[in-house]
Amino acid sequence: MKQVYLDTYGCQMNVADTDRMELLLFHSGYIRTGEVKDADLVLINTCSIREKAEQKIYSLARNLKPLKEANPDLILGFTGCLAQQEGERFLEKLPFVDLVIGPDGVEHIVRVVDEVKNKKVSVVRTQFDTDISYKIPELSGETPLNPGSTTFVNIIKGCDKFCTFCVVPFTRGREKSREAEEIEEEVRLLVSRGAREVVLLGQNVNAYGKRGLKRSVPFHELLYRIASIPGLKRLRFTTSHPKDFTRECILAYRDIDILVNHLHLPVQSGNNRILNEMRRMHTIEEYISIIEELKTVVPDMGLSTDIIVGYPGESESEFEDTLALMSKIKFNNSYMFSYSPRPNTPAQDFPDSVPPSVKSARLQRTIELQKKLTLEQGKLFLGQVVDVLVERESYKPGADFRGRNAQYWSVNFTGDRKKISIGDMVKVVVEDATGHALRGRAI
Repeated sequence: MKQVYLDTYGCQMNVADTDRMELLLFHSGYIRTGEVKDADLVLINTCSIREKAEQKIYSLARNLKPLKEANPDLILGFTGCLAQQEGERFLEKLPFVDLVIGPDGVEHIVRVVDEVKNKKVSVVRTQFDTDISYKIPELSGETPLNPGSTTFVNIIKGCDKFCTFCVVPFTRGREKSREAEEIEEEVRLLVSRGAREVVLLGQNVNAYGKRGLKRSVPFHELLYRIASIPGLKRLRFTTSHPKDFTRECILAYRDIDILVNHLHLPVQSGNNRILNEMRRMHTIEEYISIIEELKTVVPDMGLSTDIIVGYPGESESEFEDTLALMSKIKFNNSYMFSYSPRPNTPAQDFPDSVPPSVKSARLQRTIELQKKLTLEQGKLFLGQVVDVLVERESYKPGADFRGRNAQYWSVNFTGDRKKISIGDMVKVVVEDATGHALRGRAI
């Protein structure tokens, strides 16, 4: 068989898209290799959410040029959000690249590769699919994929929110949901192949089912349906938007035993004026209300978020509001960034009065505060017994296995290798907390 080298940058949806391309290519005669020098086909699945991610991809592309020069028959392609954003410009900057396809081109990867091979021309495919629904047809027969104990399932793609800083609507298009029956079928298949935890994915996952389905299915109903699938031990989802986070979804945490006690709910800023400038469509008060109601239902809920500092026009006091919100909510973890303008977004035309040095300083203060909050939250687990889903053997010295607890904390622990297997749910007593990781021993 021919060999394909696949590399992924960015979010979990990109990981799922890469897995999909691997499956499609497998059925057309390719097997995945971990050595780029051995590949007949190299595909890099890209991210463009931040300027730094974009720079990293272009640097990687130039580093791959010698491989193409040494082997003219090698097909070199870039997929994903940066490919969608750049399109023909990608080839203008890097003429040695053979194919450029956006996220909607994933299902066409085999056809595009064949076109490059047969016609000896570079191919750019960045048009959005015109179907109002989102389909991922299953392939029967052999599969190269081992989902492991935890796996991802795309349920909705695109976003209709058009936050002023965000490039996603321009790289992944408008919201489209998959039929609930198709999602359930995929989850059953993954469970039969060994998956024990499923993470439902979307740029705005709780907007699922609003349009495009044969029968409208709200997100909370989908949760109940998937939770009833035999053999599934845990259910998670990401990412949510505060505007679409309903009370029914909160109650699902109460009612569904396997829906884990963790929520990633991006807030972006702790100041209402900045949120309005960002077009987030919610206030800080509304955000706090969601969290407070959620904690009345699930007191030990683990919370994480996204934060942008140095947004155009952000004052020092407005930045301090973000730190105050973090301290109030006590997030377990945050994905923190200093603002960088993205193509096609309204904010790229806003006057940016925050100097880079100030952005950097604010980001560092945010990181330091989150480190403090994370350590405080981690220490609350000391002496507790937590349920850990075993994901793999641990690379950490003095630990045998690694997994996660319900609140999405990484847990490295010692245990009997003869009795514990990947995919087991193990009770672990927590003995130490460092960073966003816990240490303990199986009991």
